[in-house]
Amino acid sequence: MVNTSELNKQRDIVFAAEPPGQLEKAFLLLSGLANCAVKYGDAPNTLQVSYNLAHYTLEGLEQALTNEGFILDHDSLLSSIERQIIYYCEDTICHNMDIPVHPTKKNERDVFVKAYEQESHGDQDDTPPELRDYR
Repeated sequence: MVNTSELNKQRDIVFAAEPPGQLEKAFLLLSGLANCAVKYGDAPNTLQVSYNLAHYTLEGLEQALTNEGFILDHDSLLSSIERQIIYYCEDTICHNMDIPVHPTKKNERDVFVKAYEQESHGDQDDTPPELRDYR
């Protein structure tokens, strides 16, 4: 089961310096999304987004921005690796949220009853009757 505190994320999205004004446009666009909080980041050309994985992922947000024509800054190899790790972790958490919980402790008896029903029962001694009484 996924802890609900693990679903709240706060990430930085870094934009390229060119074209000018795209940071402000992205801020307005992301501010209009429900369940997504946006503020200007500490570093230049950076927006800090807060979201819940039940609604968004960093990969989804960045892909949507790229599709809208925004140019993100992915020049550094280290930041690229970091983003890929974040994508993977968030994707894994989202997939784990979709897995139904199978409580085996509650239905343990039913599991064993079904397994027992599949076994053959009765006299299983393959020894011929005349040899069974031999002493």
